[in-house]
Amino acid sequence: MSRAAIVVNPVKTDPERLREALAAAERRHGWEDTLWLETTEDDPGTGQTREALEQGVDVVIAAGGDGTVRTVAEELRGTDTALALLPSGTGNLLARNLSLTLDDVEHALDTAFDGADRAIDVGLAELRDGRDGTERRAFLVMAGLGIDAKMIAATDEDLKAKAGWIAYVHAMGRVLRDKNELRLRYQLDGGHTHSLRAHTVMIGNCGSLQADILLLPDAAVDDGILDIVVLRPESIVGWARIVVKIFWENGVLRRTSVGRRLMRDDREVHAMNYLKGKEIVLTSSRPEQVELDGDLFGEVTSMRVRVDPGALRVRVPRG
Repeated sequence: MSRAAIVVNPVKTDPERLREALAAAERRHGWEDTLWLETTEDDPGTGQTREALEQGVDVVIAAGGDGTVRTVAEELRGTDTALALLPSGTGNLLARNLSLTLDDVEHALDTAFDGADRAIDVGLAELRDGRDGTERRAFLVMAGLGIDAKMIAATDEDLKAKAGWIAYVHAMGRVLRDKNELRLRYQLDGGHTHSLRAHTVMIGNCGSLQADILLLPDAAVDDGILDIVVLRPESIVGWARIVVKIFWENGVLRRTSVGRRLMRDDREVHAMNYLKGKEIVLTSSRPEQVELDGDLFGEVTSMRVRVDPGALRVRVPRG
């Protein structure tokens, strides 16, 4: 008989109801009792996932928000054990990018026990703080340097719990009061070093954010490529052009064949530039906050980000 493990964030889920749904799914599919492992404030999922691997389970279910999913995936990367998603929380970004069901626990558990495995890429970030400290982390959706990370740092957690992604909009209004200009040097795929002034740099393995915002329209989770967007508006007009690009062109026109024909062209606006590559190295003139899949990892002076193609198995519905 097969056996699963479930890494549960008790803050993001209802453990009692989840145990009942889990027991019913085990009976439906003839699986053994699932290994139940709860995250803690001190360990958001690393030790729990390692225990699951030591027990030789067939699949590890991540029951929590983006941070729980990222932590579990970091340990499962490069193994033959699949990750299954039981989304909860505000973002659920990987589940959204894989078009998985967000609010159906029974369907998510059926997928975990009887789905198919899909190999996806993993982003790897080497973060340096300028004081001889280096941290190596994985991410599944996006890494952000600049306004993106500052917005997450400024988000009110109580408002986020009550209003969801709207809390990020409130935080963005606070962050934009500052100049927030980054002075960077970057090197793409070992090429020449370029200088850059920007407000934020986002490096994506996937393309969609909360509220179905399509930030990186060409990004695919299994293409072995990182998609990068640089935002560098110099005025309110620049921000307006970014909004039009993201919400109108990417969010509306690009989604239908008729809309794509209506697009005048696919030229980049000056305030928003796209890059692609397998590796990018960014060096900042001063320490800047960085985030990976919505988790803050402090301030860095440089970061090296590369893609690990097909390194993670994710359980998806059959067909």
